[in-house]
Amino acid sequence: MLKFISFGSGSSGNCYMLSTPNDTLLIDIGVGIRGLKKACRDYGVSLSSVRHVLITHDHADHIKSVGSFSDDYKVPIYATQEVHDGINRNYCVAKKVKPEMVRLVEKEHTMKVGDFSITPFAVPHDSADNVGYFIEAEDTNFCIITDAGYVTDDMKKYISRAHYLVIEANHDEEMVQNGPYPQFLKERILSGTGHLSNRNSAIAIAENMSEELKHVWLCHLSEENNHPELARKTVEAVLRSYGIIPGVDVKMEVLKRTTPTGPYELA
Repeated sequence: MLKFISFGSGSSGNCYMLSTPNDTLLIDIGVGIRGLKKACRDYGVSLSSVRHVLITHDHADHIKSVGSFSDDYKVPIYATQEVHDGINRNYCVAKKVKPEMVRLVEKEHTMKVGDFSITPFAVPHDSADNVGYFIEAEDTNFCIITDAGYVTDDMKKYISRAHYLVIEANHDEEMVQNGPYPQFLKERILSGTGHLSNRNSAIAIAENMSEELKHVWLCHLSEENNHPELARKTVEAVLRSYGIIPGVDVKMEVLKRTTPTGPYELA
């Protein structure tokens, strides 16, 4: 059975674990190694079981500990060439990924990595590059999309195939517009290379989900421009407007920003 844990989801640090009985991968390591170790101990999970790390993009809240983790546990790091280059340039990454641990992924190219079949796909964001991941294991389809300025046709394609979906619901647009951020930062967040709002995330789910979608997790909520209950209510209201009943047609939860959420069994 596939299992999923979120160890952090937001600008303070992002890290997700997906595992089969025999294999484990991490998606992003933007949290501290010490906190990650403690969370794993609390869950009875050994970090030594992790065999692969996938990176979405090169912003610090997704890669801060990637080099240290790779070096400590001798785990290869999978990312596009542009993201690897960005990791090497990012001063927030104190220890870089050693060349022998670098693995390249190509968008729209499916690769077999241990128990997982992994397809990266383009996601628009103001980073060196950014990908979502569509992951197949044990007849289960898992999709993660984070830090997306808008929803592309490729993203829609993978949402429509997902049984389990992690998707960004970063902000409430009115909170951004009326908040204390300087104008340039507001424009960045709301731009096509910024972040998905609660409403746009909800529309993406509602217009592209299939009857096989079982569970949605909203990720990467802004601390300043969103609130878990607001995100949940906004998305639920949009889904209902499309005739989709949350909790009946699909389960939905909000991932915690700075503490673990899960574990979940993905049957």
